[in-house]
Amino acid sequence: MEQQAKEYLLKIPLWTKKKNTLEQIRDFLAELGRPDRKLSVIHVAGTNGKGSVCADLTAILRKAGYRTGTFVSPHLVDIRERFLLDGEPVGPRAFEGCFQAVLAAVEKMVAKGYCHPSFFEFTFLMAMALFDQAQVDYVVLEAGLGGRLDATNVLKSPLACIITSIGLDHTQYLGDNIPQIAGEKAGIIKAGVPVIYDDNQPLASPVIRAQARKVGAPAYPVGWGDLLAKREGRQGLLAAYRSFTAPYQAMNAALAVKALDVLGLKGVDSQRMEEGLSQVCWPGRMEEAAPGIWLDGAHNPDGILAFCHAVKKQLEAGAGDGRPPAIHILFAAVSDKDYGQMIDLLCRRLPIARVTVVGLNGPRGANAQALANRFFQAGCACVEAYASTEEALAAALGHRKKGDRLYVVGSLYLIGEIKEKLPGPEGCP
Repeated sequence: MEQQAKEYLLKIPLWTKKKNTLEQIRDFLAELGRPDRKLSVIHVAGTNGKGSVCADLTAILRKAGYRTGTFVSPHLVDIRERFLLDGEPVGPRAFEGCFQAVLAAVEKMVAKGYCHPSFFEFTFLMAMALFDQAQVDYVVLEAGLGGRLDATNVLKSPLACIITSIGLDHTQYLGDNIPQIAGEKAGIIKAGVPVIYDDNQPLASPVIRAQARKVGAPAYPVGWGDLLAKREGRQGLLAAYRSFTAPYQAMNAALAVKALDVLGLKGVDSQRMEEGLSQVCWPGRMEEAAPGIWLDGAHNPDGILAFCHAVKKQLEAGAGDGRPPAIHILFAAVSDKDYGQMIDLLCRRLPIARVTVVGLNGPRGANAQALANRFFQAGCACVEAYASTEEALAAALGHRKKGDRLYVVGSLYLIGEIKEKLPGPEGCP
């Protein structure tokens, strides 16, 4: 039955006529008993870092003794990864139960003339039903595409809203410049609900502040200075920030900490925050999945830029230990992403020894040879293209010498395919 539920979900695009409005999504939730009105939710939107902030919030809340429900996307290997109870993917029985509950509600609503929910809408409804049934204390909810019109924005009174870094992604839907995209993300801000946001993007921050003032929401900016501030009793937190492999992960952690500071939840103190952050492992985000093999889901130019900074930090940390490790890249991309700029950034900012490219499974994957040609144009001299992930991984591993590092980057879909094929991964489960 679990497999049948997964197959149904993956076939949803065949039945979806159009995206439902927020009011229509609320009607579906009403059919489910209005679980959205019973849950205490922290709502997270942004371009990059949403999943990491959700992981940080979840880890800290769990350390404080709270039962958590976390909804994230996309999944890497198994669709149950989108629904986390106390930080772990929901079990098969609970997954099937919430699927059947939503399916029954959908069938009733479709019979009344409503459109079948999209894949994301359906999984969001499942998450709300699941977390209600599990009686979680807090829900950490990641927005999907955008924010203003996203299905998750049906929530009228979340505890807090968090907006992570803003970059150019999904421009065909959200706008072709940072202020427009920031405006869509800021659409989750609600009257009287605190908004905590990444204040490092000068084109995005004024838009977020203006929207907060417009609706009457307290606004709390978080910048790099917050990571350096030496506040009394917070030395452990500062150490936790510095322990992150990637600088962008430290900023994401600072957003989570600020949000919990603002909320002032019982038992969520500096010690619990430090303990929670020290144990965070978010799959596919600078994850060392096996010795010398790093997986990072950066899939847009801003994400690639942050990835490059993280790799440079690693290289600097290992300086003085003899021959610097050669950098190997295994790359794939979705065709509607700006992979040209992503490739240019990689070749300009990293001393890449060899590149292996592959076409993703499915119609959205960019052609492997087209990717290889772009790497050649960008100045990378040693590039190979493969038709399958299995072949590409074998080739990339085969070219490595002792001490070399392989970074898999360009798409979370690629990360998922690689995680399935790596023997005995040492990173996040």
